[in-house]
Amino acid sequence: MPLVKPQVAPSRQFFTLAFTAASQLYKSTSLADQLERGEIHRGPNHDELLARKKAPLFVRPEPNYPQHVPLYGFEKALLFVGSAIGAYLHPERNEFIVALGESTALPYFLKQLKVQMLNDPVGRQILKERPYITSESLNLAKLKQYPDNTLARAYVDWLEKEGVSPDTREPVRFIDDEELAFIFQRYRQCHDFYHAITGLPIVREGEIALKLFEFLNLKIPFAGLGALFAPIPIKKSQRSRLFNIYYPWALKNSFTCKPLINVYWENILDRDVDQLRHELGIEKPPDMRQLRKAKITTL
Repeated sequence: MPLVKPQVAPSRQFFTLAFTAASQLYKSTSLADQLERGEIHRGPNHDELLARKKAPLFVRPEPNYPQHVPLYGFEKALLFVGSAIGAYLHPERNEFIVALGESTALPYFLKQLKVQMLNDPVGRQILKERPYITSESLNLAKLKQYPDNTLARAYVDWLEKEGVSPDTREPVRFIDDEELAFIFQRYRQCHDFYHAITGLPIVREGEIALKLFEFLNLKIPFAGLGALFAPIPIKKSQRSRLFNIYYPWALKNSFTCKPLINVYWENILDRDVDQLRHELGIEKPPDMRQLRKAKITTL
């Protein structure tokens, strides 16, 4: 007996066709909308990938303090190499010296200085008050009125004798941590006080002698590099004075001198400078300018 195909009701067939047509129309409309929005042939992360492509390759971080210049690792390496070569070939150019100092002031060494300051009441006071040394903050005209043999007079007399000013100390720019930047700035600004209390002049020979003393007392890498490499290109007579007189002086005093980073120089300007040296454990070295003059006289 042949099979008889069931008949579909006309009304049901109509609704089926209508539904199919509506579905196709909706899909076509949706496809057109997607094409118009540019959503075809791209994944859900397309916008994110496109944004990455448009973004610059290097985005410099925001500065952490005024005058801070954030650097990438490779930039810090280039800064070190360039400033080291420049400082060796042209030690008279301050920009090389400044950049070399900051490029070698690694966080490890500055954090050690910070620990020293936190363990000392005066050091903690300095960290809290953040003093900034300038000719205005010290009032150099007033310092000239202090009695002879005070720290104030020793300092201002040394400035005038050497023709320098505390205002010539450049602000720190390349150290990322704000507090560590202050600590290095403090070291930089107190450098002239170290000169004044030791009597060492700012001639190259005097700077090298003081750099060794600073390195042994503060463990600043820049000072150690100066003491190690700076004597190479100087005259034989100058090296002889350094190795026979001033390096032994620096080594001897490194065992007795208190941490200079914890000295609040601005608050002890009225102190007798000889008594202050004794309390700090510093023995004044032989007058370098006199030795240099004596050497010239004998030639």
